Amino acid sequence: MLIELQIVNFAIIDRLTLTFDEGLTVFTGETGSGKSIIIDAIALLVGGRASAEFVRYGEKKAEIEGLFEIGDAHEVLPVLDSLGIERPDGQIIIRREISAKGKSICRVNGKMVTLTALEKIGQRLIDFHGQHEHQLLMSSEQHLPLLDSFGGEKMDKLLRLYADQYRQTAKLDAECRAFNKNEKEIAQRIDLLQYQIKEIENADLELNEEEALLEEKRKLVNFEKVFQAIKTAYEALEGENRGLDWLRQASTSLESVQDLDSDLKNSAEAMSGSFYALEEQATQLRDHLEEMEYSPARLDAIEARLDQLHLLKKKYGSDIKEILDYAQSIKKEYDDLLHHDDRYETLADDLRRQLEHLRRTAVVISVLRHKTAVRLANAVNRELKDLCMEHAQFDVKLTNAEDLASFKNYRTNGIDKAEFFIATNPGEPMKPLDKIASGGELSRVMLAIKSNFKDVLGVTSIIFDEVDTGVSGRAAQAMAEKIYRLSARSQILCITHLPQVAAMADQHYLIEKKVTAEKRTKTIVKQLDENDKAQEIGRMISGVKMTDLTRQHAKELLQQADKIKLEGSLAH
Repeated sequence: MLIELQIVNFAIIDRLTLTFDEGLTVFTGETGSGKSIIIDAIALLVGGRASAEFVRYGEKKAEIEGLFEIGDAHEVLPVLDSLGIERPDGQIIIRREISAKGKSICRVNGKMVTLTALEKIGQRLIDFHGQHEHQLLMSSEQHLPLLDSFGGEKMDKLLRLYADQYRQTAKLDAECRAFNKNEKEIAQRIDLLQYQIKEIENADLELNEEEALLEEKRKLVNFEKVFQAIKTAYEALEGENRGLDWLRQASTSLESVQDLDSDLKNSAEAMSGSFYALEEQATQLRDHLEEMEYSPARLDAIEARLDQLHLLKKKYGSDIKEILDYAQSIKKEYDDLLHHDDRYETLADDLRRQLEHLRRTAVVISVLRHKTAVRLANAVNRELKDLCMEHAQFDVKLTNAEDLASFKNYRTNGIDKAEFFIATNPGEPMKPLDKIASGGELSRVMLAIKSNFKDVLGVTSIIFDEVDTGVSGRAAQAMAEKIYRLSARSQILCITHLPQVAAMADQHYLIEKKVTAEKRTKTIVKQLDENDKAQEIGRMISGVKMTDLTRQHAKELLQQADKIKLEGSLAH
């Protein structure tokens, strides 16, 4: 459960620290005082989408930190293990920072995590239920996921198996449809592939060929310049009164006197070595000149080959390797098309086998859904009686596809469609929930569903954000008792406008909005004692003005709540 919450510079909250206990905690206050801001902060803490607008005006960042306590077998533990997050003493500390520029940083037990990872952790710690969730009941598209959630672990395993089979079947179905084109398209495709394969094969491509051709072209284009430079170098070395002639004379001269002066021995040897080295270079230059031959025809051939490669690259790839890879791929396609009938039969057989696996799993899921629908309807009807809807009848209508031989009749979540129906008064026929239920009835139906979902959700805390919309009188008292009984199994945090719900609280926080001396608005949260609770419940009953009768009514509500709690504890 959530043990402590710290909020800094969030919306109109400058700094706030709240501690929570087990049971039912309620938040009350005037409209606009900032009650929902606290719930928004908790939502962000467990993976909600961040926005720079959440940062208090004039501040650089908002900070939210929460301490959760979990048991040894909590379902969040495998998620933490998969992310390499330690959990000392069964505690989880989640920290979220949102900068004024909209950037968000998430940490769990000191380790930075992605928002996706935080969502996986958060949805196993807290279940949110607010007024917007009434829209889930108003949308029949959401009824099947709600029903599946009630199916528990068995349903979850079957749906994962089905999802995997559905992906495999969808892939085979797509391949079959791609093969099963009309004969004219296939013939045209074969002709095209045949032409492309022949064009690439006739080109006789080689890796690195283009680079070699470009180098040879560069030499041919610059032939005259290179030839003249080599000739000049050679003539400077070789010939009468040229470089080698003078160097030979210098070497011979030094050799003739090296025995007369020992200091000249090294110079003579160096001069002799230089002469022979340059003589070798001159020989190489001469040979190179004799081998050089300018061929305009070869240059034209290179230009033509490069043009051919350029055209092939425009058609089939950015370089020769890509062209050759493309050729391999179209050869396979060409072969498949030539053997179209055989290949199609193989794919069709694979699809039939896979579709049969999918059908079997879908039927098992459908059977389980029908059983789950009966359990859910019975459970919700029991809860509705406790919520002053004694004559209401809730039901789940399931319809499924009839022709299971065709893949098009399968959906990503099975072959069924689910819709919630209700009759709120005796003698009335069952009608879709979204057609006849009022706001107060929707609140009670959703609470009835949540009361039964607690055991399958496995979360440590449930947050109710003004679930009492449209509820009053006897139904309000029934809802208050239902929420309190639910808090015996899970920590409940509840924003409410009903004095009946507030009276049942184990922990009561009053939220007010104040203007400081600096002309800044901020939210103030005060934990109420018994006297303060009576005062606040009186305000909720009568409005701003407190009368003796209102005060007496508030005390009676609290006494009644204590009696209900005592009876509940004795019953357990």
